[in-house]
Amino acid sequence: MTDRRTPISEDHDAAGGRKDRTKGRNPGGASHSTPAGLPGGFPSRFREAEARGRRIARGLFLFADIDKDVDESLMERVGGALLERDESGAALADAMRLPPGDPGRVTHARIGAALAAAPDVPADVPPALRDFLAQALTVPDWVDWPRVERGADAYRYLGHNAGDVLTLLSLIGGYRFGGPPELLVLTGGLTGSTTLRRLGETTKWANAVTRPGGLRPGAEGWRLTVHVRAMHALVNARFAPRWDTARWGYPINQADQAGTLGLFDATVIVGCLGLGVRLTRAQRDDLMHLWRYVGWLMGVAPEWLTDDENERHRFNRHILLAAAGQSQAGRDLARQTLDAQAERDFGHRTPAVQRLRQRYERARQASLLTVFVGRSGMRELGLRSRLPWALLLALADNTVRYRVLGRLPGGRRWLVSRGARVQERQMASMFHGGPAAVGRLPGAGDGSSSTPDS
Repeated sequence: MTDRRTPISEDHDAAGGRKDRTKGRNPGGASHSTPAGLPGGFPSRFREAEARGRRIARGLFLFADIDKDVDESLMERVGGALLERDESGAALADAMRLPPGDPGRVTHARIGAALAAAPDVPADVPPALRDFLAQALTVPDWVDWPRVERGADAYRYLGHNAGDVLTLLSLIGGYRFGGPPELLVLTGGLTGSTTLRRLGETTKWANAVTRPGGLRPGAEGWRLTVHVRAMHALVNARFAPRWDTARWGYPINQADQAGTLGLFDATVIVGCLGLGVRLTRAQRDDLMHLWRYVGWLMGVAPEWLTDDENERHRFNRHILLAAAGQSQAGRDLARQTLDAQAERDFGHRTPAVQRLRQRYERARQASLLTVFVGRSGMRELGLRSRLPWALLLALADNTVRYRVLGRLPGGRRWLVSRGARVQERQMASMFHGGPAAVGRLPGAGDGSSSTPDS
């Protein structure tokens, strides 16, 4: 039997490196390459738990019109993408590791100053930073700004449902697959006593990119996204020497980045539909378009960017089939993330009421998580299954909100404005009165590597 981890020969060079298939595509997108000579062609995690991935992916067929057959050429692309990275970001990270006094050296302060000045670029920035910013400031021809703004409206329209789906189905659900959880444990992201704040930082970023005008070059959402792209590159450079590339691929690679993007666009749509939110086809399409541009800014390769929801579901399914199995790192992160819900500050002045609300929120999230991942998923994550009472509450609430109030004159605009306020309150509850900001770049003095989950 042929080893399915062996790459197709025409897509690889004689040294075992993957050929660049992005030549001639959007010049503003990420370029990528692979280390040559990896034994077996692909990392060993590739397709090691395919039967489990098939079981988990079955739910996609309830919401997506995708073929149940496996596209082997797409699987090969997923496997190769485990060994591809954002080369523009890598060049920036290399420039940050140059010795003091080198004219090409980039510092954290220079990145911060350049982002603050955007869309203008200071004349004296080093070449690697200038090239990095030039890509980020070049808006692809396919970007339709009215659609981006409507997509941001659609995200705000989802209100607290977006946060529930991102935390439970996207984040904790993603901890069911090895690779990214191991990196988060290694970097300290979303672990230990900082878990709640890191969740808040990711929420801060998601809110920023979905506020009016948030993705225009130089706006807050744009700056935070480019900032996170730089952090990803630094994480790759900093942790690659101690990382098991033969097992996992690059620490932050194109396959995992494509999978993460799918957790923010199509997965949020599926999850919110499952909670009873009424979304029109136009809203879903515009949401996909918004996240396509976010992915481009984040350095995801053009071949993994799409605003076709079914195409994203197709990508997501094949990424699931290629994924590794459950790991202890994922179990630990899942428990810490769920427990962090009982630490949120809901602003109640009476301590007893505050504690009761915290306990309720932890129980509600555990109930919804059981709905999203099933009893088998809860067992794999090492968590106790709960009855689905929170789903019944969500369905009742969303039926009234979206199918009754949302259909009244001005109802949709009210839902958008109310949803934004709810999302801001969700974010504030994770910071305990401290400033709501995305964490500093790794190596900036505290060793943190806070990023939107990847």
